[in-house]
Amino acid sequence: MSATPATPAAPASPKGTWYWLALILTGLIGGLLSGVFGVGGGIVMVPLLISLVHMNQRQAATTSLAAIVPTSIVGSITYLANGHIDLVAGVIIASGAVVGSIIGSNLLQRIPLFWLRWLFIALLVVVAARMVVVEPERGAALELSVLVVLGYLALGLAMGVASGLFGIGGGVIAVPALVAVFGVSDLIAKGTSLLVLVPTSIVGTIANLRAKLVDLRAGLVVGVTATVAAVPGVALALLIPPRLSSILFAVLLILAAAQLTVKALRTPRP
Repeated sequence: MSATPATPAAPASPKGTWYWLALILTGLIGGLLSGVFGVGGGIVMVPLLISLVHMNQRQAATTSLAAIVPTSIVGSITYLANGHIDLVAGVIIASGAVVGSIIGSNLLQRIPLFWLRWLFIALLVVVAARMVVVEPERGAALELSVLVVLGYLALGLAMGVASGLFGIGGGVIAVPALVAVFGVSDLIAKGTSLLVLVPTSIVGTIANLRAKLVDLRAGLVVGVTATVAAVPGVALALLIPPRLSSILFAVLLILAAAQLTVKALRTPRP
């Protein structure tokens, strides 16, 4: 099946009180998990926007990415205040992530919804499996070298593409990679990931705005509520043992993948 350019998706129309309550609930859950696991929250917000608000995959991705902007800013500031951010690594990764975000946003407009949905499900399963296998450590540090810098840039590029394409911020790629590949402390990985999400989500959202794919009202409601929930989420992350955090994150991803799989199987292929 050849991929044809997608027409701009119309914003989801309001559906009464439940519509706004569903957006608020999505933001609260996404923001809390954003702080706990160091992701933008889109890994949960996208499935919730699909199931509760009845957006399609493209609408949910663009709305989630817009909501990640304030969430990642507040979350990263909170991690920074607790000394759990590698600023140098963050800047290097962000350099690749900004480029990747533009690429991902362009792909979002071209890949059919059928394949976009299954690619997202596959990403969830792969990341969940990786989180179970990896044994995170706290206090681990990483010395900078040419190889490490190149690795950071590659990670940023992959993170950016996922951010623009799936509306997830890319933290689900960054956190496991920083822990498993680079051996970084799980808390530093989470804080650095949120820092990188700031420019990544901004660039991706600007691209989506130009393509008229974003429901700004919905994104604002989700983003504000997620921002409020992100701070206690970070506080909770500092208390949860790293191994338990990884397992809980993996369970969360599997549940989200299962829910989306059921919905995908029930949706006829165009």
